[in-house]
Amino acid sequence: MQLVCKIITGEIRWGLSTLLLKMILVMKKIEEIFDYKGVKPTPNRILILKMLLNAERPVSLADIEAEIQTIDKSSIFRVLNLFLEHEVIHVIDDGSGSAKYEVCSSDEHCSISDMHVHFFCEWCHSTYCLDSSPIPPVSLPAGFMQKSANYVIKGLCPKCSSHHSHDEA
Repeated sequence: MQLVCKIITGEIRWGLSTLLLKMILVMKKIEEIFDYKGVKPTPNRILILKMLLNAERPVSLADIEAEIQTIDKSSIFRVLNLFLEHEVIHVIDDGSGSAKYEVCSSDEHCSISDMHVHFFCEWCHSTYCLDSSPIPPVSLPAGFMQKSANYVIKGLCPKCSSHHSHDEA
C-alpha cells in the first residue's frame, strides 16, 4: 500500500513540476512579446495574452470574456485593440459576425507571410487554424497595396462531420 502511495505521490509531483515549467515558459513568452512589441505589461494584458497563447484556436471577445470573468468586456476590447495596434495579435473575419483573434507568429510585424488559412465549422461555429496552409499569393494590379488577407474555408469540422454522417445513416 505504501509503495502505491509513493508512486502516486511521485506522479503527482511530476505532473505539478511539468505544469509549473509550462507556466514559467508561458510567462517568459509573454514577457518577451511585450518587451519586443513595446507593450507595457499590466495584469489585464498579461491575463488576456496568456489566454490567447493557451487557446487551441482563434477566440472571440465573448470567448475571452467567458474565460476571464474578472475583466469586463470594454477592458478586454481595449486590450485587444492595443494588441492589434502593436501587432501582438491579428483579427480573423470568419463570416460568423464575430471577430476572432490569435497571436501573431512573427516576432516583428504581423505580415501576410505570417497569415495562414482558417477553417470555420458551419455546425458548431468554431474557427480552426490551418497553420501548415499559408494563404496563397495573389498578384494585384498596379497601384494596389495589400495590407492584410483573410482566407477562410467553411464546412464541417471532424467532430461535426462524424456526427452529421451518423445522423444521415
